[in-house]
Amino acid sequence: MNKLLIVGTVAFDAIETPFGKTDKILGGAGTYIGLSASHFNLESAIVSVVGDDFPQEYINLLTDRNIDISCLEVVKGGKTFFWSGLYHNDLNSRDTLATELNVLADFQPKVPQNFKTADVVMLGNLHPLVQSSVLDQMDVKPKLVVLDTMNFWMDCALPELLDVIKRVDVITINDEEARQLSGEYSLVKAAAKIHAMGPEFVVIKKGEHGALLFHNHQIFFAPALPLEEVFDPTGAGDTFAGGFAGYITQSGNISFENMKNAIIYGSNLASFCVEKFGTERMVGLEKEEVIDRLKQFKSLTQFDIEI
Repeated sequence: MNKLLIVGTVAFDAIETPFGKTDKILGGAGTYIGLSASHFNLESAIVSVVGDDFPQEYINLLTDRNIDISCLEVVKGGKTFFWSGLYHNDLNSRDTLATELNVLADFQPKVPQNFKTADVVMLGNLHPLVQSSVLDQMDVKPKLVVLDTMNFWMDCALPELLDVIKRVDVITINDEEARQLSGEYSLVKAAAKIHAMGPEFVVIKKGEHGALLFHNHQIFFAPALPLEEVFDPTGAGDTFAGGFAGYITQSGNISFENMKNAIIYGSNLASFCVEKFGTERMVGLEKEEVIDRLKQFKSLTQFDIEI
């Protein structure tokens, strides 16, 4: 069975959208990636850190999905990373109300010995130096390294970010971030510039408008499934990344053609994530629901045309 190593935050979130608000609930990039990837036939491990205020029920939730948490460090007397945000009416823009790094401020990731030869490494959104330190601990070069990042690191740690970008095979960022990183408004030109920075594949996420995959001069587009209700977009990008990395890990195929399928699987799982607050929808998601929605994606995009 192929192995997926996940590095990312395991955290608390407090979220407010036009449809309601939550107190502290389970969140974090590593959490969403792990829950999404658990829908595939693979071995996975999350490398992260929490405080001793992190409930056992949340830890059980991860282990119940066969996620290895032997390197989820629990800091005695520490407080778990916390983020709070307010989404605007369009759900595409948000204000960060609070960011408390807590135990994450001094996080030194430790890759479990049995995952130092992982087939795929998914570097969730963290400081670029933390991401690089994970790659330094690998015994062999993974078949695929996927990097997710955001504009915050472009603003405050750009040199370190560019260093880690050189070492990855796939980068996943949203359209705004792609434009900032490249200095290009055209996403085609932006992808070409980012490709020149190191990654062989560039994935640009466009939220409710789908996702683009670039490889050399090849382009693939996957739409987002039109949904009746969207409650909370938190974690959708991480869920997408988990689905993408999970499918690639399970299949063991890193070709452009197979990545098209991975994009669809990622988009499919992300479409569930937004239907309820936080991780609630992903926790109760059944295999049959995933398959039924994949059929919807297929019917949405498949057509015959005479040329």
